[in-house]
Amino acid sequence: MPRTPKFTVPGMSIKEGGAVAKILQLRLHALNDLQLTLKHVHWNVVGPNFIGVHEMLDPQIEEVRGFADETAERIATLGADVLGTPGSIVRDRPWDDYSLGRADTISHLAALDQVYRGVIADHREAADDVADPDPVSEDMLIGHLRSLELFHWFIRAHLENSGGALADEGATTEKGAARKAAAARPAASTG
Repeated sequence: MPRTPKFTVPGMSIKEGGAVAKILQLRLHALNDLQLTLKHVHWNVVGPNFIGVHEMLDPQIEEVRGFADETAERIATLGADVLGTPGSIVRDRPWDDYSLGRADTISHLAALDQVYRGVIADHREAADDVADPDPVSEDMLIGHLRSLELFHWFIRAHLENSGGALADEGATTEKGAARKAAAARPAASTG
């Protein structure tokens, strides 16, 4: 259990700093989980377009890793303990572990569409929640969102048809999205 902060940044109360740090801690867990999930997909994607997806993920992994470091340093700046262990992620996260192992590109991309939807929605909510009293943390999260939304577009571009429909449209789970996207593609593209 993290200790109660004894200090925070000037202009914020210790209570406010602690509340912002608590919100950021869950974002740190999400970012650490996302970078590990992206690396897992990088290692387990197969089939047509393998190399394009495999190589597309490396820059995302590196940037998300940087977001995690920036978030951890902000939590420390606010005077709180930073929890970065695998056990703390598993214990504290409200989401399930990534559900696909070795799978074709379209299945992983559809599952990642679901992952990015969740991370982005939660990041937006966190940015709103910290805006008052901490516009610095809000700005940091908004900066993350710029890249996260761009990465999500890269993922979705593989799932979108020329009419703008997503192959995983309507899916609400990673496995459901993977099944729906695989069924929507011609057999040659499912690996």
